Amino acid sequence: MERREFIASLVAGGCAGMCVDLTLFPLDTMKTRLQSQQGFYKAGGFRGIYAGVPSAAVGSFPNAAAFFVTYEYTKSLFGAGGPLAAPHAAPVTHMLAACLGEIVACLIRVPTEVVKQRTQASPSSTTYHILLATLREEGVRGLYRGYGSTVLREIPFSLVQFPLWEYLKTLWSQRQGHTLYSWQAAVCGAFAVSTKGEHSWGILSSPAEPITVEKANPANFLLLIQGVCMVVPENASLSEFFRYKNATIADLYDSVR
Repeated sequence: MERREFIASLVAGGCAGMCVDLTLFPLDTMKTRLQSQQGFYKAGGFRGIYAGVPSAAVGSFPNAAAFFVTYEYTKSLFGAGGPLAAPHAAPVTHMLAACLGEIVACLIRVPTEVVKQRTQASPSSTTYHILLATLREEGVRGLYRGYGSTVLREIPFSLVQFPLWEYLKTLWSQRQGHTLYSWQAAVCGAFAVSTKGEHSWGILSSPAEPITVEKANPANFLLLIQGVCMVVPENASLSEFFRYKNATIADLYDSVR
């Protein structure tokens, strides 16, 4: 990976992630409060919808930058002259790169999410006070509460999203005979991201019968994990995550609708 590509991935990925996180922050706050055990209004309702934004602002740039640097580096390592250089192996390269990107990015994302969500659910407290309270009561491990379940939630999405994004860019580029413009790459990305919802709701709209992870066939395993991950709180511990593995499709639907 050349230095120019490294800097481009670092800066472009970081700026894009920060813009998205800050723009959609109020919606994220309302989602967190809707999921709160206190109830929406007791958790703050529509008050202080920017509570926790300092944590998001500080963490979003390095989080997104870490993902895209890892993603692009892995692609260049395995794709260009590497063991997966063959064209038919490109999806495997993209899936592997996306998985590694999520694992690295979650090292930054999870601590910022823990602080951000606790601040969103307690708008009377500041981000700084929540951070100090977490470190004092739980130590550094408290900041990484739910790391395993977060990685398990993100990886299935990335396994579908990024290979599809790369495929759409390649297909469109070949058809028009030159590299895509920025807006065209953005359209491909928007379509790829939309598959998150389609696959997850596809599982949830199936007949309401008990389906466990053990019973799921390999083709549906990742989709079932996605459905479960929509129900489990974002920073649940790994043991809490697996308590949901025997949930029925009806239970999942009732929890997210």
